[in-house]
Amino acid sequence: MNNPILDQTFENQNFSGKKLPDREYDNCTFINCDFTETNMSAVTFLECRFDTCNFGKVMLKETSFQEVAFTDCKMLGLDFGTCNDFMFSANYDHCNMDYCSFSGFVMKNTIFTSCSLKEVDFTDADITGSVFNDCDLFKAVFENTIAEKVDFRTAKNFTIDPEKNTLKKAKFSTSGLIGLLQKYDLNVK
Repeated sequence: MNNPILDQTFENQNFSGKKLPDREYDNCTFINCDFTETNMSAVTFLECRFDTCNFGKVMLKETSFQEVAFTDCKMLGLDFGTCNDFMFSANYDHCNMDYCSFSGFVMKNTIFTSCSLKEVDFTDADITGSVFNDCDLFKAVFENTIAEKVDFRTAKNFTIDPEKNTLKKAKFSTSGLIGLLQKYDLNVK
């Protein structure tokens, strides 16, 4: 791997359609950058921050995110399942992540705050200890998902079948219980 890029700020950069070099970005900040159709494969981001960035159609094969924060980013349809899950650690704040996939991915203790996660695929993912704080999970897919100790108390619009997922010690509000009972077609008032 090439020499790491340390402590740099990239602002208003257009990386669209490019291949980022197979490097390590350590403690870097990306502000208002466009990564549309960027190939980020095999790139490592350590303790980096992405603020108001666009990640449309980004290739993330073996991309490593360790202690990374995403704020106000547009991340539609990304396949995080192809990332390197070794020491994966990312938090998402006010991001639009509709149609993303975390299928088969290990992403324990991930914090999502005020994110749109419509139709996101969590099939076969391990999201143990994660938090969905004020997130919209409309039509998100939970199938064979390990969701132990996950906090869904302020999440909304989710449907999770407790018989097809591991939910031991997961947290729900009473208003969210309807999302666990959806398949029974009950009329709860």
